Amino acid sequence: PQTISGQLRLLEESLGLELFNRVGRNLELSEDGRLVLSYADEIFSLGNEMEETIHHLPGGRPQLFKVGVVDMVPRSIAHRILEPALHMPEPVRMVCREASLDSLMAELSVHRIDLVLADRPIPSTVSARGFSHKLGECAVSFFATPELSGNLAGGFPDCLDGAPMLLPSIGNQLRAGIDLWLDKQRIQPRLVAEFDDSALMKAFGQEGAGIFIAPAVIEAEVERQYRVKSIGRVDEVKEHFYAISIERRVLHPVVAEVVGKARKLLLAKEPSLK
Repeated sequence: PQTISGQLRLLEESLGLELFNRVGRNLELSEDGRLVLSYADEIFSLGNEMEETIHHLPGGRPQLFKVGVVDMVPRSIAHRILEPALHMPEPVRMVCREASLDSLMAELSVHRIDLVLADRPIPSTVSARGFSHKLGECAVSFFATPELSGNLAGGFPDCLDGAPMLLPSIGNQLRAGIDLWLDKQRIQPRLVAEFDDSALMKAFGQEGAGIFIAPAVIEAEVERQYRVKSIGRVDEVKEHFYAISIERRVLHPVVAEVVGKARKLLLAKEPSLK
């Protein structure tokens, strides 16, 4: 106990903080102590993960590539962006996670993942360190079931006025662009539902709940998979795609391959993922 107490005093002195409050004959963590403990847990967790990786995996093991996909990035596009990772000269084992940008940035900051695929650069409200690498952008298309599209009046985009609509949630960068475009066109659709998850939005659209949007670059794929038809494309509204890494200059070989191939795909004049 005396040795531990001495080490804790040295830690408090080096940090310039009081990590414990004395309550009677006992010690309780202070607020600063709880904060330091949370970082210590992360340090030991990463240390254990490193030892397991080094000592318990077989020789010739594939390189581990851990990637987070923001839930608003269409899965079809995420698949095409990440696919080159599985065709590297050396074998790669890919681990994919889907979550909000805030959650994934927190994991990136402690090196639990190597890359985040997002629909926007790092927001100013996120304190986690990272660098946004733009992969590309594309126009958006509007989709509806054959039955719903058959009941629309007039041509596109006038047919959207008063029509049932499914949109991304407010706060999403794409949603802001759509709202601005609708206001400019003086079109007021009937908003039926808003979604954080683009796949869930498409599922409701497939059932005829309303018109929904998706990147024009996967137009044919959306029509085939969800049995819907494109009723129009808007070039003024762009869906953006970013790779966020902990490095300003991408050095991780798998991340570099993914970013390079994605830019060739998405920055093409007429990109196609058919």
